[in-house]
Amino acid sequence: MYMTAYSSSSSMLLRATRTKLISSSLSRTFLSSPPPRPTASYRSLAFSSTAAAAFRSSSVAARWSHWRSPLSLRSQIRAAAPVLERFHRKLATAAGENPFKGNLTSLPKPGGGEFGKYYSLPSLKDPRIDRLPYSIRILLESALRNCDNFQVSKEDVEKIIDWENTAVKQVEIPFKPARVLLQDFTGVPAVVDLACMRDAMNRLGSDSNKINPLVPVDLVIDHSVQVDVTRSENAVQANMEFEFKRNKERFAFLKWGSTAFHNMLVVPPGSGIVHQVNLEYLGRVVFNNEGLLYPDSVVGTDSHTTMIDGLGVAGWGVGGIEAEAAMLGQPMSMVLPGVVGFKLSGKLRNGVTATDLVLTVTQMLRKHGVVGKFVEFYGDGMGELSLADRATIANMSPEYGATMGFFPVDHVTLQYLKLTGRSDETVAMIEAYLRANKMFVDYNEPQQDRAYSSYLELNLDDVEPCISGPKRPHDRVPLKEMKSDWRACLDNKVGFKGFAIPKEAQGKVAKFNFHGQPAELKHGSVVIAAITSCTNTSNPSVMLGAGLVAKKAHDLGLQVKPWVKTSLAPGSGVVTKYLHQSGLQKYLNEQGFNIVGFGCTTCIGNSGELDESVASAISENDVVAAAVLSGNRNFEGRVHPLTRANYLASPPLVVAYALAGTVDIDFEKEPIGTGKDGKNVYLRDIWPSTEEIAQAVQSSVLPDMFRSTYESITKGNPMWNQLQVPVDKLYSWDPNSTYIHEPPYFKGMTMDPPGAHGVKDAYCLLNFGDSITTDHISPAGSIHKDSPAAKYLMERGVDRKDFNSYGSRRGNDEVMARGTFANIRIVNKLLNGEVGPKTVHIPTGEKLYVFDAAMRYKNEGHDTIVLAGAEYGSGSSRDWAAKGPMLLGVKAVIAKSFERIHRSNLVGMGIIPLCFKAGEDAETLGLTGHERYTIDLPNKISDIRPGQDVTVTTNTGKSFTCTVRFDTEVELAYFDHGGILPYVIRNLISQ
Repeated sequence: MYMTAYSSSSSMLLRATRTKLISSSLSRTFLSSPPPRPTASYRSLAFSSTAAAAFRSSSVAARWSHWRSPLSLRSQIRAAAPVLERFHRKLATAAGENPFKGNLTSLPKPGGGEFGKYYSLPSLKDPRIDRLPYSIRILLESALRNCDNFQVSKEDVEKIIDWENTAVKQVEIPFKPARVLLQDFTGVPAVVDLACMRDAMNRLGSDSNKINPLVPVDLVIDHSVQVDVTRSENAVQANMEFEFKRNKERFAFLKWGSTAFHNMLVVPPGSGIVHQVNLEYLGRVVFNNEGLLYPDSVVGTDSHTTMIDGLGVAGWGVGGIEAEAAMLGQPMSMVLPGVVGFKLSGKLRNGVTATDLVLTVTQMLRKHGVVGKFVEFYGDGMGELSLADRATIANMSPEYGATMGFFPVDHVTLQYLKLTGRSDETVAMIEAYLRANKMFVDYNEPQQDRAYSSYLELNLDDVEPCISGPKRPHDRVPLKEMKSDWRACLDNKVGFKGFAIPKEAQGKVAKFNFHGQPAELKHGSVVIAAITSCTNTSNPSVMLGAGLVAKKAHDLGLQVKPWVKTSLAPGSGVVTKYLHQSGLQKYLNEQGFNIVGFGCTTCIGNSGELDESVASAISENDVVAAAVLSGNRNFEGRVHPLTRANYLASPPLVVAYALAGTVDIDFEKEPIGTGKDGKNVYLRDIWPSTEEIAQAVQSSVLPDMFRSTYESITKGNPMWNQLQVPVDKLYSWDPNSTYIHEPPYFKGMTMDPPGAHGVKDAYCLLNFGDSITTDHISPAGSIHKDSPAAKYLMERGVDRKDFNSYGSRRGNDEVMARGTFANIRIVNKLLNGEVGPKTVHIPTGEKLYVFDAAMRYKNEGHDTIVLAGAEYGSGSSRDWAAKGPMLLGVKAVIAKSFERIHRSNLVGMGIIPLCFKAGEDAETLGLTGHERYTIDLPNKISDIRPGQDVTVTTNTGKSFTCTVRFDTEVELAYFDHGGILPYVIRNLISQ
């Protein structure tokens, strides 16, 4: 949630007034003098906090002093609304200079001079700070630096210092992230919304140029490449040509955004995966903003933004709608989180990978329960983990449910910064600042105990080889148990660990012809083997490990079957360089793992089509085919519609399973294949030792590779550079475009907020069980030929071959609304066990696509709700998982529990999130979903409190109590305005 927390104020009206004035004043201060355009290096840019602005520039300071003056405030309040006049005297004295200005301290350079000045935590002389987790110290520094008793109060600083006592009370604090990170799937709708907001400002008679990012925004185009061409030396170029052909309009729109909006850097296609680029290049660790030093922090529109936590940078995923508010200079309001201390000891055994470790950690933390919390890693075992290993663990924070999986900066971090091309002076500044501000961990010194909300411990020696699946990332399976677990999955009823295949059908063999040669598939046959995703491609040890497996297999005469769709999609150009340097890329090529592109591919459903003969064999014989990928997500229907079993594995194991051709194998007892000498070859025969991998990393991964890769990253490529874009600041919407469409969010908008509202006699659109993910809700993957989205595209002359993916069409609300709840594996209880993207139109009993049913309800004037179980909205932080339901007319979701980001996004789109009381759900209450639901919510926002109980009644006479999940008063303000974006627009205009 963004905007500012005002828990110390005495009334909602006062809070709303202050928020309005903050937005107004921020707009005048910054937008009267726009931030500088990004440069190629871009590293020195940072957002202007209150303290930074006052510190840097006398002219800016003059503007700040102008709006802080009582006369100026008084006139603003009178202009905003007469009813606020009574508050002007109190507000006039509310803001002031930073009360902690005396804590601004010089950081000297060893050879004389100074690096800059910083707000010193030790200078507070408060012993409670020494017990704070490092992750909480970052929140404290931000509050200290930005404190002006207006946006951030002294009380907020005290809450954070007293974290041991306040965290358990779910108190609210403001936080200002240093920057925002986007990828193109989520970045396109964000830029669409900004363009649309400019139009809304224009229609309401205000200055459209007020809509401009006020913090540095980095957008990496990495989610649009698909694996169309593989097993070819020309795959990268061929796939990029397809990528530009499909996405030329989207890319041109993003290029327009990079010129139309200030402070926005767009990294062109073909550069790498956003999180790896962030780790290797964009991450600052410490900002030096023209002499003011402070920790780097970032929020991103991709849930795996958490990967940067491995570098000691506080970062996590938020919804696109929240990120947009952050771009517009709004402080982030968050609940002060609990912190789980995760102690690591020992050392990984020979042959155990970082992927094995992260899958183990994911299972442990998911079981422990860390939703909404920070996880902070510490202990002697930290010294045994490379930075890339840490980033692998941090990356999968969404899979274990935490807001962050944080690794404080230590010597390992500094070594990585030097390896990746950061200058010696920069690294020296980072170390000096963090040591001085008690944010650096030196394991060579005695460690002071820190307080944590709860504790976990793992001896790294206990980690064993494993994979996860077949449908969820936290369903870890030890490798030695894989065969028995697979057989159990075939037997089990349909569910997260079951396919319900009859015993007599489990041995069925589907024979087919693959390009002139005989081939066969069975249940468990691997048809996709992909080394992909940000999780593992940033880690040289597992990437080079995969190359060593390929080499050893080649030397023994093993070969991957040609019908297995193999691919390698590195996270940056650096990977290519060290694979070539090591001489291992040629062996990966020989096994079919040619480089197919630089971006996020199979892990997000961009796996491309299977060969027609393979697809037919699967479909016609109902084969439970498998995909094995080095990703972080394996939810149903995500990787490919035809792979019902999807396993997450380390890159070396991806190669091994591709060679075996099946997941139905016990690697300890069964051979992978027969060598050229006629002897059986086992996994142990081709598995590299830890020493072999370490030697390959040492000799092949070199600092110059990072420097040369990122020196040219903003230069683009010929296809990108040839894109022609308009120079207008308002976007010219093309009504015929099927990629970029003006959304209807602000049509008919006035300056009067719609106010709070309940729900009356709503129908249930969908009735779900537990663990409905944003992959089930949000449009993702390919567009099915019979879907409402396909019908929409065909009506507009789009050939099926040009449908592209839902992700690529995220800038078109018409396509996305039709793709909401369109997952082919979704289970809706209204369908009585039938799986698929349909529902029942309750009044008629007709079975319809979800979109068609929703439109019928809307046309009939009926509201709808959704019933759900536990962990509703787990998975990626997709804005369309909230935007889509809103466009379908969903007014409320009643669930047992929500994933953190998704619940917040629902509020941001004006949808009411409600939780059943503990021990209750739709089943225990006897709800079938055929009822009509009335939610008795007060119609005055001042009568609603965060977390209060409300009554839900049905037309069948049932009545039950739910908790309304507006978790902060800021969220109540969003709801009052009909969502976060209308809230921002009204605040920007009210000045």
